[in-house]
Amino acid sequence: MLNILCPYCGLRDETEFAFGGPSHVTRPELSSSDREWTHYLYHRENPKGPYRERWLHSFGCGRWFNVLRDTGTNEIFIIPHPPAQSGTVGPPESGVNA
Repeated sequence: MLNILCPYCGLRDETEFAFGGPSHVTRPELSSSDREWTHYLYHRENPKGPYRERWLHSFGCGRWFNVLRDTGTNEIFIIPHPPAQSGTVGPPESGVNA
C-alpha cells in the first residue's frame, strides 16, 4: 500500500487519492486532429525511475497536487509546497516546481 503525503492534509492512505496522470503533458487544443488526440491519449512513456505526476485527494480535501514519484520503488521524492490558495479547487497549472 502506498502512503501519500497530501500537502494540505498530511500523510494519507493511497485509497483516498485518484491518479491524475503525468503532470508534464499538455492537453491538445479541441480543434486538434484525430492523430494528435490519439497520440495524446494512447502514446505514453513508461519509464522506470523518477516521474512527475498529478494526484487528486478525492476522499479528502478535493485538491490537486504534483509529486515526483519513483515508478520502480513508489517512493515519493518531491512534494512541492502548495501556493497560497484563493479557495479554488482544480488541476494544477504546471508541472512539479522544484
